[in-house]
Amino acid sequence: MKEKFGGTGVALATPMNEDLSIDYRSLEKLVNLTIDGGVNYLVVMGTTGESPTISWNEKLEALSYIQKVNSGRVPIVFGLGGNNTRELINQSKELTHYEIDAILSVSPYYSRPSQKGIQRHYEMISNEFNAPVILYNVPSRTASNIEAETTLALAEHENIIGMKEASGDLEQCLEIILNKPEDFLLLSGDDGGTCELIKNGAEGVISVIANILPKEFTFMVNAMLDGNLNAGKKLNKSLEKAYELLSSEGNPVSLKAGLFVDELCRDTVRPPLLEASTELKNTWRDYLRKIRA
Repeated sequence: MKEKFGGTGVALATPMNEDLSIDYRSLEKLVNLTIDGGVNYLVVMGTTGESPTISWNEKLEALSYIQKVNSGRVPIVFGLGGNNTRELINQSKELTHYEIDAILSVSPYYSRPSQKGIQRHYEMISNEFNAPVILYNVPSRTASNIEAETTLALAEHENIIGMKEASGDLEQCLEIILNKPEDFLLLSGDDGGTCELIKNGAEGVISVIANILPKEFTFMVNAMLDGNLNAGKKLNKSLEKAYELLSSEGNPVSLKAGLFVDELCRDTVRPPLLEASTELKNTWRDYLRKIRA
C-alpha cells in the first residue's frame, strides 16, 4: 500500500458555479493540474471538497466524472465518513459499482463516542466495506480525538490500511509511527506539519495545498521521502506563507480564494460557508506572483 498511497494525495476541492451547482469544467481542469503536477492519488469528497453540503447523488455523479477524467492515471480515494455507522455501511454498498481504490473515513463527529465506541464504529464499517479504509483523525472538526492506542488496535484490522492524522499532536503521531505494523500508513493531514512528520517516519500526506501548488508541494514531499532533508526543508520554507494563507479564513474558503486568483475556478462555496475576503485574495495574488517569479 505504500506504493499506492504513500507520497502526496490531494484532497480535491469541488468547484462551484454561481448557482451553487458543481462546476465540472473547472473540476476537470483541477484534476488534470494536480495529476500533471505529480500527485500520487486523488481524494474525492473529503472536507476540502465540501462533502457536508453535497448530496449523495451529487457525490456519486462527481466521482463518476472524476474517474472518467482520471482515466486510470492515479488511484482514487473516496470520502465516506460520518456518525451514522449503519448508514455508512448502506452507502458503501452503492460504491461497489464504482472503481475506487480506498475509502477515507473521518472519525464520528458530534456524537463524541468513547475510544471503544470509535473502535467499534471503524471495525463495523471496515468489516463491510469492499475497499480498504484509511482512518481520518481531525479533532478540530469532530470534537473527539482518536488516541494512539485506538489507532494501533485498528491497525491490526486486515481492511484498515492507514491513518490520516490531523490532530497536530506530534507525540501521538510518533507513538503510532514507532508501534504500528510495517504496512500501516501514517499520513499527515496537515500541510504545514508534513515535513516534520515525514522526517520522523510518516509515509506521506493528504494535502490541501496540492490543489494549487502541486509541483512545489510534491517536490518537497518527495525530497523528504528520498532522504534529501536539506532540500526538503528549504522547499518547505518557501511554502510556509501558503500554509498560513490556507488557514487564514478556513478550509476550503481560503483554498478557493487562491484557486480563484489562479483562474482555476470561482471562489463560490456553499452555505453555511462564505466566500473569502478581498484582502485574502489580494494576499494570495501577491504570494503567487512572488513564488513563481
